[in-house]
Amino acid sequence: MGRQLPVLPSPAPAASRQDSPEWVRISMASAIALRFRSGRFSRDFDFGGINLLLNYDEGCRSDCGYCGLARTRPGDYNDKSFIRVEWPLVRTDDLVSRMVEHEDKLTRLCISMVTHGHAYADTCDITERIVAGVRTPLSILVAPPTLNRERLERFKELGVDMIGIGLDAVTEELFRNLRTNVPAGRLSWEKYWEIVTDSREIFGPWKVNVHTLVGLGEADEDLIRLFVQLREREIFSYLFCFNPEPDSRMADHPKSPIRRWRRVQLAKHLVESEGYGLDAFGFDPEGNLLHIDGGQDQLESVVDTGIPFVTNGCPGENGEPGCTRPYGSYRPSEPFRDYPFVPTADDLTEIRQQLRLADVLQ
Repeated sequence: MGRQLPVLPSPAPAASRQDSPEWVRISMASAIALRFRSGRFSRDFDFGGINLLLNYDEGCRSDCGYCGLARTRPGDYNDKSFIRVEWPLVRTDDLVSRMVEHEDKLTRLCISMVTHGHAYADTCDITERIVAGVRTPLSILVAPPTLNRERLERFKELGVDMIGIGLDAVTEELFRNLRTNVPAGRLSWEKYWEIVTDSREIFGPWKVNVHTLVGLGEADEDLIRLFVQLREREIFSYLFCFNPEPDSRMADHPKSPIRRWRRVQLAKHLVESEGYGLDAFGFDPEGNLLHIDGGQDQLESVVDTGIPFVTNGCPGENGEPGCTRPYGSYRPSEPFRDYPFVPTADDLTEIRQQLRLADVLQ
């Protein structure tokens, strides 16, 4: 069992609150796709992965050093950003109605929990509203401090298809520095892995995913070792690129260089889809990736597919990309870090220049 959540402040009068389960935030991409907001993407592509985020006046009770929703980040919670983009607030029932209206275009739905005393019950409530009207596969990005095995089993009973765990920091030391030994929050590395294990046992192979952030201070070897461990357990690893949030404790921490990011994307694909083990990669004493085994023709053919550089997300009903979360790792004004579609020939030319594959084949 995880630790007890902190006592929350007394709630404001109900009429003045816009809390879950009656209200949720949705990603800007979701708001555009469901016609809550006007706008268009910088490139035309089919988009059907709708992302929801629980909302509370008190905000998230965790305090991760890199997160825009961190408890001690300055400012009112309602003004805080999440992955540096706006998340409009909508009524849950209006959202479900809009999902029903646009269901033929939807590929994957995801509810993102936050660490809050009401999050589990409210997630169950929202899940029931969604599955009653929409058949699109549903994922939950869970908040481990709020859960146990029984609650995960309840999610499955309600019709949840996949579970995601935002581990983010890929080593215990980093996790403790950024998520445990912080001004408020005290998240537990052991609790996160308990939820990973229970979710895998309850939901089955390739129905669980672990989110990993590139650029928090880990080495390439740390990342690739985790990719191999998760693959062996038939658990997906989903890549995100650290993007500094203004006024967070890591606001001045630099993003990972694009060359490193591209090589990590390729390495993850080789592990997860091509069966590569840790011994297929060479590292320097600091754990930086220096070499990838395999002939140039073989690796070039993998790069040519473009698939390693497509956004990692839960699949659609038939295994196609379902959640492509545009702008999850970069701002709309920035070059693509991951692509919510298969890269074009021009995109691949740029990717090859960024990757400099020949340097890690020598």
